[in-house]
Amino acid sequence: MGSGPIRHFLRFDDFSRDELQHVFARARLIKDRFKRYEFYQPLRDRTLAMLFEKASTRTRVSFEAGMYQMGGSVIHITTGDSQLGRAEPIEDTARVISRMVDLVMIRTFEQARLEQFAAHSRVPVINGLTNEYHPCQILADIFTFIEHRGPIAGRTVAWIGDANNMAYTWLQAAQLLGFRVNVSTPPGYGLDAKFAPAGPHLAVFESPLQAARGADLVTTDVWTSMGFEAENEQRRRAFADWRVDDRVMAAAKADALFMHCLPAHRGEEVTNEVIEGPQSVVWDEAENRLHAQKALMEYLLLGRDVT
Repeated sequence: MGSGPIRHFLRFDDFSRDELQHVFARARLIKDRFKRYEFYQPLRDRTLAMLFEKASTRTRVSFEAGMYQMGGSVIHITTGDSQLGRAEPIEDTARVISRMVDLVMIRTFEQARLEQFAAHSRVPVINGLTNEYHPCQILADIFTFIEHRGPIAGRTVAWIGDANNMAYTWLQAAQLLGFRVNVSTPPGYGLDAKFAPAGPHLAVFESPLQAARGADLVTTDVWTSMGFEAENEQRRRAFADWRVDDRVMAAAKADALFMHCLPAHRGEEVTNEVIEGPQSVVWDEAENRLHAQKALMEYLLLGRDVT
């Protein structure tokens, strides 16, 4: 992006509303070119390093395919095949890797670890997922909503289930883009006020039906996020009434969409009828990780100097 401070995408609100609108517009154009098999490689001779401390399917495939399609190259790194797995300080890894590549995507545990890497990086860093936030997924989700229903400002999103990194990122997006998130979580699994400041963008409900009432979008995630596998049975009991089913969707608007970041545990957080039903856009949502992230990488590396 030329001279000036390095821009990172560590949280959804690292970008302004105007910058996000630019990324959404570029994602639409890039997707249109992709669907027409139109050659578009603005990132030739650029290299993306992908650093995985947490396993991934969609994040790896979407970033790797996206960078190759934009003309760049990719280096895939895990803790098992790098010095990070041998306790090299994260800041040392950042100093070295960022001298050799143009862009870094990290999927890791604590947000603080990601921020420490970014503080010592000479190139832009993207959050591929942390325990606290998942901004690339919400970028794709909102792009998908815009594709199907237009601007998200003034709309209502119902979040049903765990107060996890997805929920907290939805709340950042709502505060920035001017919509509301209705949250319903089981007792004992509610929002942490540190990540969920009160305001008109947030409403909390005791039941999923209440949260879904009048919503434009109903969305959820697995009951047991990565890192909480030891709580799986306990969570399955606690979350049993927080399943998105036909009743929950019927409480939302007649044209409400259903989203899930995947992988889904059918019969747990969502029924098969809903995820395979006419209101579900989960496959568009999954594909749009590719297009939204291509627009994100383009913006971080080239700014708005694109055609």
